[in-house]
Amino acid sequence: MTLLQGLDYASVFIFGLTGALAASRAQLDIVGFVFLACLTAVGGGTIRDVILNRDQVFWVADPGMILSASIAAVLVFFTAHLLESRIRTLEWLDALALGVAVPAGVGVAMGMGQGWPIVLIMGVATGTFGGLMRDVVCNEVPLVLKKGELYATAAFSGALAALALAQITDSMLVVLLACGITTCALRAGSMLYGWCLPVYKSRPPRN
Repeated sequence: MTLLQGLDYASVFIFGLTGALAASRAQLDIVGFVFLACLTAVGGGTIRDVILNRDQVFWVADPGMILSASIAAVLVFFTAHLLESRIRTLEWLDALALGVAVPAGVGVAMGMGQGWPIVLIMGVATGTFGGLMRDVVCNEVPLVLKKGELYATAAFSGALAALALAQITDSMLVVLLACGITTCALRAGSMLYGWCLPVYKSRPPRN
């Protein structure tokens, strides 16, 4: 298994857990759990692969990805009731998944020789679109759009860190590790300490 395959598998499983937790909050049946887990797990990577015109979408080339997300769904179906706070668990797992999925998107784009704008976009897209689909289907305000939280910014910063480090080292492992740590640290800081960007505040019209 290559480094990028390992990142994709980790991302799929963890995002699958978050999708299944969202299904538990919506009180869906086992089929709903599997559907939402798989949608969340492969959504971002699918968009990445379609835009980059890869030979095959990653989960088509390796159906084991779908099996991994389905296992995550079944696991949550039988254990979600044991959690004290499913929404808090979902948010922390989502932060961890973001820290894995962004490096996966960055690594694929870099491996295909894409320029820095595409690397940035693919890192953000791979990390955010699966969760976005999950929240929209569950009729929740998407985490990526919640006011006063770093989410897409954390993904963007992680991808940017990878690009910067790639200028001084040829080690893909080091580059992607820095990407994941940066992404996860910023997202965790936002959740723990309220780190955020300034939000727009309307002003009264001038007379």
